[in-house]
Amino acid sequence: MAEEVKLIGMWGSPFSRRVEIALKLKGVQYEYIEVDLTNKSPLLLKSNPVHKKVPVLLHNGKPIAESLVILEYIDETWKANPILPQHPYDRAMARFWAKYIDEKCLPALWNACWCEKKDREKAVEEANVCLETLENELKDKKFFGGESIGFVDIAANFIGFWVGVLEEVVGVELLTIDKFPILCKWRDEYVGCSVIKENLPSKEKLGAYFRTRVESASQSK
Repeated sequence: MAEEVKLIGMWGSPFSRRVEIALKLKGVQYEYIEVDLTNKSPLLLKSNPVHKKVPVLLHNGKPIAESLVILEYIDETWKANPILPQHPYDRAMARFWAKYIDEKCLPALWNACWCEKKDREKAVEEANVCLETLENELKDKKFFGGESIGFVDIAANFIGFWVGVLEEVVGVELLTIDKFPILCKWRDEYVGCSVIKENLPSKEKLGAYFRTRVESASQSK
């Protein structure tokens, strides 16, 4: 019986794109189902009743939610082109850094872009601490996973692409080559990889989406 793989996602979500990238790296065929997060579909609510968020992977009808959980599931289910290291210690470290990105870096970067102007200096400082930590972790590696894109690189896709779009829209400087040359080099290598480039949203479309959010926020004040 042929495997049935479906992905419920949203085009501009870095979390949905993580899963798409992993599936493409693995060569897994899947059906993509776009949802409107302002009017969540019955399928999304049924598949992820706890968080009611994207992404959700449906594998032979069984739902798996939360992007990092899905990445591990994909790696364990389809063995080709592993995205997690083989050694238990290295796997633990990859999970640690992915969790650090989700729990520390993303909230700090998001806040630095969307906070009130009076709070921005402090917010940018906090974001810089996170970026400096990642800069030190990368050191002389091409990718967080070594010579090839792995679990942590996929988890860091928001930093690799979304941050740059937000910087332009909001007018804030975060990931600059002067402060973070290693991380900037990683970003260029990452988005320059064909499988990544082909599975990122349009920069123009994403920028327009964020500009609409900025306008809505300013009108609501």
